[in-house]
Amino acid sequence: MKHSKPFFCQQLVICILFTLHSSFFILPTFAQSPYELKTGKELTLLGVGAITLGTSVALRSAVDPLTPTEISSLNRDEINAFDRKATFHWSTTADRLSDVTLAGNAVLLGALTLGTKPMRQDVKTVAVMFIETIALANGIERSVKGVTQRTRPFVYNPVAPLDEKMTRDARQSFFSGHATNAFATAVFTGEVFRHYFPNSRLKPVVWIGSLGLATATCVLRYEGGLHYPTDLLAGAAFGSLVGWGIPKLHQVKNKTALGQRVDIQPWSNGAANGIYMRLAVFSR
Repeated sequence: MKHSKPFFCQQLVICILFTLHSSFFILPTFAQSPYELKTGKELTLLGVGAITLGTSVALRSAVDPLTPTEISSLNRDEINAFDRKATFHWSTTADRLSDVTLAGNAVLLGALTLGTKPMRQDVKTVAVMFIETIALANGIERSVKGVTQRTRPFVYNPVAPLDEKMTRDARQSFFSGHATNAFATAVFTGEVFRHYFPNSRLKPVVWIGSLGLATATCVLRYEGGLHYPTDLLAGAAFGSLVGWGIPKLHQVKNKTALGQRVDIQPWSNGAANGIYMRLAVFSR
């Protein structure tokens, strides 16, 4: 219920006069999220992600698997010197472990989101941004694979089974989807955590943990004979760009110009009187 200005001033003066029984309260409130969602922006980002994912499916379906004759004619000496050593690798164990480390990054993000109150209270915003990150990263990365149709390193390795070499996936090397997703998730996690907790001493721990898992994913993909170094470097760079860019696009503007609003009201519990003050700190 709102009072007129004269009535409010009168009550304020009376409350100040009761100095022997007065109490003074300051209740700070920090309700602002470092990010904001806007319908138009989200529809655009999700739409681009959906379009690129659809395009990648169409491009992949047009890829013709290598024939045994084509495989037997491959020459690893035609690969550039920087990438050539990858053609000597083949490991199904490393392949499976790369899925584990990739999932580990997503688990880390989920644990931070659900395990910390500020992020948990803003879970919808974090979830929407992460979905946009993954949709865009995968849509573009897979579309590039469908266009380049680069043969994976293990196809040059006589140790690898022929049936693995004769799949569409065997021609989907550039650039690495695992590296893209791993670094997109790692950078997204680090960026989001530092914005919710700008003064936390755990920021280096989160960055080292997430980037360490992403790096391990890339190493395992190399050891498995699934990617060349250039595939992994390109995926890491592109994934990092998307993982940084999506949170950046959603940051609340003018965060450095913190505002303060002070609400002052008379207060009484029947036995004592005083002033109720609420200091609200906000970032826009």
